[in-house]
Amino acid sequence: MSDSVRYCARCSYLLLKFILVAYATVFWLIGGFLLAIGIYAEVERQRYKTLDGVFLAPAVILIVLGIVMFIVSFIGVLASLRDNLTLLKVFLYTLAICLILELLGGILALVFRNRTVELLNKNVRKGMVNYYDDLDFKNIMDFVQRKFKCCGGADYTEWAVNMYHNCTAPGPLACGVPYTCCVTQPNEVTNTLCGYKVIDKNRLQLTDTIYIRGCTDAIFIWLMDNYKIMAGLLLGILVPQFFGVLVAWLYITRVEDAIEQYGNYQDSLITTKKQGRMAKCCKCMPLFD
Repeated sequence: MSDSVRYCARCSYLLLKFILVAYATVFWLIGGFLLAIGIYAEVERQRYKTLDGVFLAPAVILIVLGIVMFIVSFIGVLASLRDNLTLLKVFLYTLAICLILELLGGILALVFRNRTVELLNKNVRKGMVNYYDDLDFKNIMDFVQRKFKCCGGADYTEWAVNMYHNCTAPGPLACGVPYTCCVTQPNEVTNTLCGYKVIDKNRLQLTDTIYIRGCTDAIFIWLMDNYKIMAGLLLGILVPQFFGVLVAWLYITRVEDAIEQYGNYQDSLITTKKQGRMAKCCKCMPLFD
């Protein structure tokens, strides 16, 4: 290749090629794994007719995430093996757009925090309506209420939207909350009716009986208190994407340099001069004297 390289001359063509192939392959496999789990979970969800709301369905989220990762990463693998500039640019721009959208989404969620909380509460209430008929949501809600010591979306009174916990409903669950809302002591035997008739009571009367704060606020408070963990999680999500954008951009410059140097690049890859075994296998590496 020519001695004049536009960016980062220390990064050779072969080094960038193998880094990009390995990067795209890893995320391709992860995407396929998430897609498989999501499809299995969705089949089970449909089998038991759980969770009508797409927003709250973990299976649907996994399927969408898996499809996006699988397709984008496959484009990256194919583009890096074949040195196809069009596919390389599609891979680069798609990664860059995903990264920008994630950043914008996070910023907007923080700027419009109240609207974000309202949206979350609205969707949580939809899930609470079918709490006993929806195993997915029930397991998630029970875990959240135990973990964050909270009850309901905005507060414990929202459990009235459930037909079994509404104060006009017959039965022992009427005007009550699930037992996962209850204040418990270590090694204490769980009383499944500990939330009996608490919805129509004053908050101050319930401080020793149930968790009175809503789960949405409890989660946001936890996020604020554990900002270091969240910062590490965000970096773990964003840094690999930024790394992929950087490597893809540098690799595109190398391929463009090779095209400028060798003229009809794609033809020269297959037909002329000596190549190593790897080059013959991939039919994608430039030729060197």
